[in-house]
Amino acid sequence: MVRLPLPQFSENPGDRGDRFAEVIETATTEFLAQCLDGDELRFPTMPPFGSWVKAVDEESGNPIYGVVYHATTTPIDSVHRAQALGMSLEELRDRQPQIFAMLKTEFRAAIVGFVVPESGQVYQYLPPRPPQIHQGVAYCTPDEVIDFSEELDFLRTLLEVGNAPVEALTAAAIREIYQIRKTEREWLVRAGRTLSLLLKDDYDRLRLILGQIHP
Repeated sequence: MVRLPLPQFSENPGDRGDRFAEVIETATTEFLAQCLDGDELRFPTMPPFGSWVKAVDEESGNPIYGVVYHATTTPIDSVHRAQALGMSLEELRDRQPQIFAMLKTEFRAAIVGFVVPESGQVYQYLPPRPPQIHQGVAYCTPDEVIDFSEELDFLRTLLEVGNAPVEALTAAAIREIYQIRKTEREWLVRAGRTLSLLLKDDYDRLRLILGQIHP
């Protein structure tokens, strides 16, 4: 099997290291990305559930933020399933190095908002366009997550993500932000109050989310 070269992005060379995936399917509310292979013989690392990622709308130049809600590692060949080989990672490198070119890691991210770089304005609703196919995907920086999470309208979006365990997703996203904000108690209390308003008629869902935050 031919191992495809890594895509080359148009950003400055110093920025390429931030890109760990590439958009391969896009829609108004979410995008699907495939993790890029590294130079070493190892499987691409899945982004954590609830982690914050970004891609760019090429036409406007606006960074679009998403939260990872589903990830898979599967064979590139969709006809044949992966087989258990009973080998350690080191043994796979020595005896079956082709394995690393035969699997792909993909993830879906729910779009929660975007930023206009010129003004720095944050918008916590769906952008006019999602990121285009073959755009690079990077993790949001801590400063970007902190700025974005000053407002909490994105929680409503997470609670409405289709085909996802939204309670677990919302809790994971809040945990991630809480750690990035260095366990800022005031922010966590605001998030809890916002959830209470959004789920005022569904105490069971609220209790389930709050029980998974573990401050």
